[in-house]
Amino acid sequence: MVRLSNGYPTKFKPSRWNIAHATFYGDDTASETMGGACGYGNLFKNGYGTDTAAVSTVLFKNGYGCGTCYQLMCAYSKWCNPRKGHGGFPIITVTATNLCPPNWGKDSNAGGWCNPPRTHFDLSMPAFKKIAFWKAGIVPVQYRRVPCGKKGGIRFSFQGNNYWLLAYVMNVGGAGDIAKMWVKGSRTGWISMSHNWGASYQAFAQLGGQSLTFKLQSYTTRQVIVAYNVVPPYWNTGMTYQAKVNFR
Repeated sequence: MVRLSNGYPTKFKPSRWNIAHATFYGDDTASETMGGACGYGNLFKNGYGTDTAAVSTVLFKNGYGCGTCYQLMCAYSKWCNPRKGHGGFPIITVTATNLCPPNWGKDSNAGGWCNPPRTHFDLSMPAFKKIAFWKAGIVPVQYRRVPCGKKGGIRFSFQGNNYWLLAYVMNVGGAGDIAKMWVKGSRTGWISMSHNWGASYQAFAQLGGQSLTFKLQSYTTRQVIVAYNVVPPYWNTGMTYQAKVNFR
């Protein structure tokens, strides 16, 4: 069941095209992109694949930018991949799964690509090669926020114990991001969860042996969704549970 807050949009619409730059990290295996600051773990196993990006601080937003999706196209560079797309340039859609940290030892225009206030995308190598030749190292891009088209429901991966629940939220559709989160046990009322880091939220409460319902609010649209009894009473840490609902 989806419940929307009155006065908020029900769907996330693409933004305007803006200008930034893109680099890449790792190699063709994309092994170095696994894990990351959002806490998504194995990106292949959890549905993100290699079309991912580590984003600069201004886009990461202290973790509230985790899960956001962007269309990127290499533009006006001799290094652009010649495959056709929007305006004759190739386009990819990537999900923000990691932070590209500042490098204060280098100038923002000469190696410190992710220094604030720059908007920058550090792509996996396979994603970068879809829009440009890897030898370029860095290319100008146009980008825009787009809805995240995800298959299946939102996933909740657990760590913690019976008295402390840490939930990583993955596979979020719509705007892709989470601003607030609540949990309700079968023997409790709603408990507000605090933002831990990346895409994880925590509750200091005794929730063992209870079925769990989660309520989430999008950071961008403020849309609210409730996943009723998504977790059975015999839940365990180290497990991932999938809801039947998602943001639109």
